[in-house]
Parts: sequence; structure tokens; C-alpha cells
Amino acid sequence: MAEQDRDLPKEELDALAEELKRSPSYRLAYEDADFLDSDEARPVRLQLELVKPDTFLRRHNVRSTVVVFGSTRIPSPAEANARLDSLLQQEQERPGDPSLRATIALARRRVEYSRYYIEARKFARVMSREFQHEHRRDFVVLTGGGPGIMEAANRGAHDVGARTVGLNITLPQEQMPNPYITPDLCFKFHYFGLRKMHFMLRARALVAFPGGYGTMDELFEALTLIQTRKIRRIPIVLVGKSFWKRAVDFDFLAQEGVIEPADIELFTVVETADEAVAVLQGYYQGAPP
Repeated sequence: MAEQDRDLPKEELDALAEELKRSPSYRLAYEDADFLDSDEARPVRLQLELVKPDTFLRRHNVRSTVVVFGSTRIPSPAEANARLDSLLQQEQERPGDPSLRATIALARRRVEYSRYYIEARKFARVMSREFQHEHRRDFVVLTGGGPGIMEAANRGAHDVGARTVGLNITLPQEQMPNPYITPDLCFKFHYFGLRKMHFMLRARALVAFPGGYGTMDELFEALTLIQTRKIRRIPIVLVGKSFWKRAVDFDFLAQEGVIEPADIELFTVVETADEAVAVLQGYYQGAPP
């Protein structure tokens, strides 16, 4: 009998079959974590990050959202004051320490800025109480899901038993979602681009409190989309007059001709939650679109 016609023993055939089943190529594609994490599967991952949150939002009948941005570094007044008290105690043990003095100065600023935590919480509480109903959920408060101002906004909605959304993201310093997000509406993203898309997909307003690079990035992306008419106009409210006056000189941009004077009318600057609510109610004449 020719060599190629020899039947293999059953034990050897079974061993070969088991080896084939262990091969990475044999895994179901959607169960193959290594493949899904590969460069070739990036388009699939992008689509998944688009589809999964949308599915859950539809399931909860979230029709429209109010997006709240702001710094992760603005704590509640209780946290801010506790941190300052702790530092002042350390100062008694280390008088004259220049590094500690600088840290205390920053802590004092955080105590001042903690008023925006109160305003963000109040804003979310009012909007959620006014517009969320069992069978139609409008102006649902949506944040980046982290601490600081985002926590305050999610917390305000949670105070009145309303749904509230958090779009968390994986970072080198892991950012945990704040505990006030509705569990079924707490999402985790890898891609900033898809996260930004979900910020805007259902947005009927955007409210930006004082913040850093992330807040600026998200604010200017929204302004750009509206300015270029990629999306329909929505009200944009900046909370904190003294902060925004120093942080971005919009008048200078218009004077230098790099934006049109009319572009300054794309947003409104206010100081309080009540003023922010009034802007939205005036824009939509008291009712969601």
C-alpha cells in the first residue's frame, strides 16, 4: 500500500482534530479576543462602539439629551473643604514649605470653584424633574461619566430618580464611572471619536462648566459642527462668566477676523443653573423638540 493511502490510527486522528480546534483560526470571530483586538478588526470595534450605546439608549427610550461638560478636578464643597483643612493641618507641621504653600493656594481655588459643582447638580436636577417621563425621556442629562462636574450633573438627575447617562473612557490613569449614572446607561469607550459622536447624536443642548483640555476640546468640536452646519443649531451655554472671559477671548478672535462676529452668538454665557435652564427654556419655548 502506498504511503499516502495509509489510514491513520483513530487516536492520531482525534489528536489532529483537537489540535485544529485549538487553532486561533478556528475560533468564532466574535469570540476571538485576539482577533478583535487586532489592527485588522479596528473597523469592527468602531462599529461596535457606535451600535452598543445606541441600542441601550433606544431600549430606555432616551429621545434627547442635554450634554454637560466640565472639569474632573472640581470637587463637591465637602470634598474641597476637607482637602483644604487637611493641608492646613499639614502646614502647622511644615511651616514655610513652599511646595505645600502652592498646594494650599490651589486647594483654596478648588473651594471657590466647588460652587460650580452645586450649580451643575442643581441644573441637572431641574432639567430632569421637568422633562423626564416614564414613556418619553427628553433632555436626559449626559456626561463623560467621570468625577467633578460630570459627577455633579449625574448626581442631580439621580437626586430626582431620573435616568442619566455616562460615557466613560479608558485612560492610562483609569477613570472610574461616578456612582450616580443609571447602571444600564453607563458606557465605556476606547475611541474618543466614537464617544464624541454619542455626545452629539441626541444632544438638544450643551452646557459647559469651567474645565481644561477635555472640556475645551468637546466645546469647540460642538461649536465647529454648528458653525459649519454639520449639525443643526442647538443652544450652547457656558457657565462661569469670570472663567470663560479669561479662558477664551472670543472677542479677540472676532476682531482678528479668524471667526465671524456672528459666531459669538452661537453660545450664551451665564453664571447660575437657573440662568442656564432659562436659556434652554427660552430656546425651546419651554418644551423639548
